[in-house]
Amino acid sequence: MARHISIMATPMMEELPKTSVLDPLKGLLLTYFMPESCYDEFFLNFNFLDVPCLKIVLSKGLGIGIILGSMMVKLPQILKLMGAKSAEGLSFNSVLLELLAITGTMSYSIANSFPFSAWGEALFLMLQTVAIGFLIMHYGGNTVKGVLFLGVYFGLVALLLSPVTPMSVVMAMQASNMPAIIIGRLIQVVTNYGNGHTGQLSAITVLMLFAGSLARIFTSIQETGDSLMALTYVISSSCNGLIAAQLLYYWNSSPALKKKTE
Repeated sequence: MARHISIMATPMMEELPKTSVLDPLKGLLLTYFMPESCYDEFFLNFNFLDVPCLKIVLSKGLGIGIILGSMMVKLPQILKLMGAKSAEGLSFNSVLLELLAITGTMSYSIANSFPFSAWGEALFLMLQTVAIGFLIMHYGGNTVKGVLFLGVYFGLVALLLSPVTPMSVVMAMQASNMPAIIIGRLIQVVTNYGNGHTGQLSAITVLMLFAGSLARIFTSIQETGDSLMALTYVISSSCNGLIAAQLLYYWNSSPALKKKTE
C-alpha cells in the first residue's frame, strides 16, 4: 500500500513545448510573413502543404517584394529623363492622372488600416511619380510652375490624410481610380501612337509596373478582401500591359530615327 501511495504521489512529467531551429527568427517571421498559427503549422508540425497558410505567406512575400521593387521601379525613368535632359514622349496629364490614382489608393488604404504590405508601394510610387512630373515641367521650360506643382500636391496630400477629410471623400477618390487609370494610360498610348515611338519611356519601369500590378491583384484579394482594390489593379494591369505592348512594338523606333525618316 505504501508503495502504491508513493507511485501515485509521483508527479507526472509535463510535456515539453515544441521548439524549432527557426525560433530565433520567429519574431521577424510573425511580423512580416505569417500569423503564429501558420508558424506552428510549418515549423512545429512540419505541414508545409497547408493551403491557407501557403496563400498567406505567398501574399505577404509578394507584397514585400513589390514594395522593395517600388523603391526603385521608376528610378530608371528618372535617370533616363535626367540623362537626356528631355521629357519627350511623356505626357504630363498622364502623370497627373496616375498621381490621382496612386494618392487615392494610399489614402484609402491608410483610412481602412490595411497592412502596409498591401499598399506600401503606393508611397514610393507617389514620390517617384511626383519627381517625374516635376522633371517634365522643368525640361519643358516651366521650372517655377514645377516647384509650385510640388508645393500644391504635397499640401493636398497632407489635407487628404488629416482627420478633417471625411471618409466619403477618400472613398470617392478610390472609386475615381479606375477612370483615372484608364484615361491616364490612354493619353500615354495615344501620345506614343502619335509620335510613332515611346520617346523617353523606360522599358524597365514599364515592365516592372506591369508585373507589379499583376501581382497586386492576388495580394489585394488575399490581404484586404476589398473588391474595389482588386478591380483597380485588374484595370491597372490591363492598361500597363497595353503600354508594355507598345514599347515592344516601337522597340526599334526613336525620336532621332523618326526625324531622320521624315
